[in-house]
Amino acid sequence: MNFKALIISMALIAGALAGSGAARADDPVSLGAFEDWEAFIYHSEGAAVCFVLSAPKKTDSDKKISHRDPVHFLVTNFVARRVKGQISTIIGYPFKEESTVALKVDDKAFELYTNGDTAWAAAADVEASIVKAMKAAKTLSVNGTSVRGTQTTDYYSMAGFNKALEKIDTACR
Repeated sequence: MNFKALIISMALIAGALAGSGAARADDPVSLGAFEDWEAFIYHSEGAAVCFVLSAPKKTDSDKKISHRDPVHFLVTNFVARRVKGQISTIIGYPFKEESTVALKVDDKAFELYTNGDTAWAAAADVEASIVKAMKAAKTLSVNGTSVRGTQTTDYYSMAGFNKALEKIDTACR
């Protein structure tokens, strides 16, 4: 995993949430790998930020993809902003403008909104529902459309998710 690129993305996300420029952030430190998920902590603007992430186990695409940056699904806790369980996916390409992402957690369907190469849930109550579904799930899939019209579906394993989430919930209270 390219942690420098990931932390830059996380800092931009944190900055966007704050409504200010990109936040200064330390490099992330692993809190442990738990099967297919890993937990991390870093500090931004003097406060702890914790996140879990995973990479897809499989990807399907309707067209050949010539280049795609690393793909991750994340759940993040921002202590200073009192945000717990923020859902996001960094998809590895720019999304089609004004498109949505179909998130499926086992048999439960959710919709995420897009901006650039990232997608989020629209509200905290939706995020809470997604995290609750993830805790009981075996699989998660993310279906999106690139700015060039390519459709991809990324499939994630949920093995180790609960342990990784517990780790960041303890580290970032």
